[in-house]
Amino acid sequence: MNSLKETFSITPEVIAQHGLTKAEFGNIKKALGRDPNVTELGIYSVMWSEHCSYKSSKVHLKRLPTKAPWVICGPGENAGVIDIGDGQAAIFKMESHNHPSYIEPYQGAATGVGGILRDVFTMGARPIANMNALRFGHPDHRKTRHLVSGVVAGIGGYGNCVGVPTVGGETTFDESYNGNILVNAMTVGIAEKDKIFYSAAAGIGNPVVYVGSKTGRDGIHGATMASTEFSDDSEEKRPTVQVGDPFTEKLLIEACLELMASDAIVAIQDMGAAGLTSSAVEMASKGGVGFEMNLDLVPQREEGMLPYEMMLSESQERMLMVLKPGSEKAAEAIFNKWGLDFAVIGKINDSNNLQLHFKGELVADIPIASLTEDAPAYHRPFADGVKRPVLSLQEIPEPNDLNESLLKLIGGPNLSSRRWIWEQYDYMVMADTIGRPGGDAAVVRVHGTDKALAISTDCNPRYCQADAHEGAKQAVAETWRNISAVGGTPLAITDCLNFGNPERPEIMGQFKEAVDGIAEACTALAYPVVSGNVSFYNETNGTAIKPTPGIGGVGILKNSKRRATIGLKRKGDVLLLVGETHGHLGASIFLKEVLGREEGAPPPVDLDIEKKNGDFVRSLIEAGSIDTCHDLSDGGLAAGLAEMCMAGAIGASVSLNSSLPAHGLLFGEDQARYLIATPWKTAEKVLAKAKAGGIKIAKIGNAGGDALKIDDKINISCDIMKQAHEGWLKNYMTRVRK
Repeated sequence: MNSLKETFSITPEVIAQHGLTKAEFGNIKKALGRDPNVTELGIYSVMWSEHCSYKSSKVHLKRLPTKAPWVICGPGENAGVIDIGDGQAAIFKMESHNHPSYIEPYQGAATGVGGILRDVFTMGARPIANMNALRFGHPDHRKTRHLVSGVVAGIGGYGNCVGVPTVGGETTFDESYNGNILVNAMTVGIAEKDKIFYSAAAGIGNPVVYVGSKTGRDGIHGATMASTEFSDDSEEKRPTVQVGDPFTEKLLIEACLELMASDAIVAIQDMGAAGLTSSAVEMASKGGVGFEMNLDLVPQREEGMLPYEMMLSESQERMLMVLKPGSEKAAEAIFNKWGLDFAVIGKINDSNNLQLHFKGELVADIPIASLTEDAPAYHRPFADGVKRPVLSLQEIPEPNDLNESLLKLIGGPNLSSRRWIWEQYDYMVMADTIGRPGGDAAVVRVHGTDKALAISTDCNPRYCQADAHEGAKQAVAETWRNISAVGGTPLAITDCLNFGNPERPEIMGQFKEAVDGIAEACTALAYPVVSGNVSFYNETNGTAIKPTPGIGGVGILKNSKRRATIGLKRKGDVLLLVGETHGHLGASIFLKEVLGREEGAPPPVDLDIEKKNGDFVRSLIEAGSIDTCHDLSDGGLAAGLAEMCMAGAIGASVSLNSSLPAHGLLFGEDQARYLIATPWKTAEKVLAKAKAGGIKIAKIGNAGGDALKIDDKINISCDIMKQAHEGWLKNYMTRVRK
């Protein structure tokens, strides 16, 4: 039933199976002036899916700030582009691959990496760094260890083979992800500013060219699957998960970059979610043209493939291009050299329709605008966001043993070392990684220059559950702080907004509040959003994940030799605390993991103070005054000091003159704070500069010895801390489940 001449009996069940409502199907009939056939129904179903159309989110995303003098290209293209000086641009994006990774963790994570790499090199950039943000269920859940193992292996297996370093990220455990893990992948690349490639097709009669791997039946309806919540039959969706080949991706990168060095390409788009459908439709839509394609010419790896399957397949390592007439032979020679398929499968026309031919018949004829501009846009009802009341320190009992509390945190699921993970990644390939995993932000040199990019991913879902607006603000501020702590100037963010079912008002309320929080923080910090992704329906049987608006930040170090790391470096260095401590324990990791409570409002984020303190710390690093810095977040001052001691294998003696209760003072998660370590002569100058600038700062102790000592409250050797810190994840992943 492929021809337009043939009718296709569409039942309510078939409509529902394609993720379409009765009203949406009515709009399809109106757009076509007739009933769709099966191929056209499939095309509408993926293009109007939540994953591709952003139908529940786009009305809110318009509130995000996206412009700045250094922004070359904001949201709407494959990735965001920012100017980093010297005629160079950084191109980056973060995307989700959550549902596939839960169903088939290795391939789901691997193809998530492959997809985000293509988004970046599609625009002319050579990828230089991968990051990831991973959320798993409770460690005791029956699937968690299996999912961690598969996802980490998939990320490493793909990134290592393709030759792009995986330089950092974050991994957390929480029971809200038991039935729906999150795998968010980020890639950063470098391109020449005057050689950026875009996806808008142009030139009536210009050839439409397919390159890369052959099309198979893997990943069909992947975009639709990513736009629905899980139920007990989620395992049956395994065929919708794509299968990746990193070696082919490496060849595709090199072939595309070689062709990009010529002037043959008019437009280019990777085949990601919805495969050939989305790439053709988006290119035609942005260019205001029509596409005519002959599906008999599509390279296929399986026998008897139908138009429906070819258009909806999400087989990996494929690209669609529009070339200048006459350049086809030269382009084909490049792809042949790299052992990749190359086929002219169609041409641009002035119909403004997507017209597909198969076996001599017209099998689809769809107005492009009906798939894009006229796609559904919903103002879904939303409930007022949850805002938990502030929890006073008097409502939180102080533990009898603060040493035990600190060890429980740094040696527990969420603050322990991630070495077991990042040792499986090749984070040094390309030889430009100078800030390795385990620091506040990854630092990667811009090859052949003194510049470097600082990259961080962050989100605290506990905060977002307690107050989505304030939690999202904090996620932006945390990446800004992490980049500042290594000496980078934060330039822009990409986001990956992971939420439950948007048809539920409470979830839509969380989303709206989070977008507003991101907008507020990005505006105040001059830190625009240049790309991103929304992932809804992250829930199983009606139970949603914690709201998780992941933020990926990128900044620039103009002189990579002047940067800071977290490890203590010299005995006798003075320890300085920048920022104020009020002992905020609401929604803290201490409250959850030591006392077993999830209560209270998250710490407030004062964006003016964030900017003031971050600018101050960065100025010290840029001037070469300090080389040791760590921002404070989860676990507060005690965890931050422990991490600095462990990283440098040097102890510290600290005295805190405060009337605050000890547990609030040590584990409070007040924002806009940094720890600095520097020799006394420099410390005097730093204190004077802080005083002149109105910066809150205090001398709290000195580096030295082989233990962390804080007044009479904490006294733990560096060796014992390190055993706890390094041991948890390794032991968890290697022990046999009883």
